[in-house]
Amino acid sequence: MLNKNEIYETEIIDYTTEGSGVCRIGGMTVFVPSAAAGDRAEVRILKTAKSYAFGKLEKMISPSPDRICSDCPVSERCGGCLFRHITYEAELKFKQKRVYDALTRIGGISGDIIGSIVGAEKSDHYRNKAQLPVAYDRDGKICVGFFAPRSHRVIPLKECMLQSEGFNKAAEIFVKWAEKNHIPPYDETQHKGVLRHLYLRYAAKTDELMVCIVANADELRHEKELVSMLCAELPDLRTVVLNINKEKTNVITGKNCRTLYGSGYITDELCGLKFRISPLSFYQVNRDQAERLYGIAADYAGLQADETLLDLYCGTGTIGLSMAGKAKSLIGVEIIPQAIEDARRNAAANGISNAEFICGDASKAAADLNSRGIAPDCIILDPPRKGCGRELICTAADMKPKRIVYVSCDPATLARDLAIFAEQGYNTVKALPVDMFPRTGHVETVALLTRTALKEFY
Repeated sequence: MLNKNEIYETEIIDYTTEGSGVCRIGGMTVFVPSAAAGDRAEVRILKTAKSYAFGKLEKMISPSPDRICSDCPVSERCGGCLFRHITYEAELKFKQKRVYDALTRIGGISGDIIGSIVGAEKSDHYRNKAQLPVAYDRDGKICVGFFAPRSHRVIPLKECMLQSEGFNKAAEIFVKWAEKNHIPPYDETQHKGVLRHLYLRYAAKTDELMVCIVANADELRHEKELVSMLCAELPDLRTVVLNINKEKTNVITGKNCRTLYGSGYITDELCGLKFRISPLSFYQVNRDQAERLYGIAADYAGLQADETLLDLYCGTGTIGLSMAGKAKSLIGVEIIPQAIEDARRNAAANGISNAEFICGDASKAAADLNSRGIAPDCIILDPPRKGCGRELICTAADMKPKRIVYVSCDPATLARDLAIFAEQGYNTVKALPVDMFPRTGHVETVALLTRTALKEFY
């Protein structure tokens, strides 16, 4: 048993999905934040449980060859970047191993079919979306930043290495306006105050910027002054929106928006298509990697001109619409009404007439389509982190598509679902990890399933 505050010399051997280093001391697993695999260090034990413990780096004896100096002054405190202290090559190696271990151990998939991870050409300033909580700093001044891990304590931040570079100026102007006009931040404990979040979106292909203020109010004092200040210094600004959230909730955005300037949305291009992005629209935060991810999914789908594509969890339709031109018809299913409206609008804006979008639960909608005799040739699955689950998998398998393309944001739930698909007669014939979110713990994976491994076709 390890003792609290005791110091042990050890070697870091791996990482957790949250980015902490892992070591073994006295037969017990110890998690050490900011450690790098290959570090030889003295670790102080901070907390112990029955089979594991938490520690901190007390003294570095010999650093890992993968270790680098973080180029962000608050990376260890804000929790946004988990891997800023190691090389990007080392990060990709860990993510590859994470997907490989999950699919082989949990999913029973042969490691031979797992391809090498597709890294990002740009690992900094790739995020086109920022939701920055507003708060008072230690000196009582208004600031924006990020929540510290596992807390609602805001770490003030003037520049983020992940966010689009234009966001920094927008945040600076917003804080200056709020300070000048004494517009108070929202206090969630007392449900008082006004400013909850500064919400920024950027369309990289078209150079269009959206500024959205999430507020505990129907209107803002001096809101015209804010618009004037933003317009004067942000040449890419296309719209300013007030999102009204007066609920006692930790959900960031409310349901209603009021446009203060411009059209209320921006437009970006992805896979040769135009997409309208409003504050409540879903859109991939890493546009360049999304294009690569969708290209891989389209290649796996292998659509023919006479085939029907069913896109479950279609969101605003981006992935299905990017493939619609290769198929006879596209059917998209999504439970969020706003997303379905955006999907239909996106289809119309791009002149896509062979797409139908249904608002409803994916499993129930798939069962309804099945009962109507609609037999898709290919099904696209892009579920939330919890995965598909047995009910939807069984319904999808009952529709007997030739191919299923599964896009996953969590290797463990993907592996679980692939094992269930195997029980239903669908084998995984190839899988490829894609790093959509460099410097964080997240990794996407695209998998292709068929009823039989048609190697001659693929």
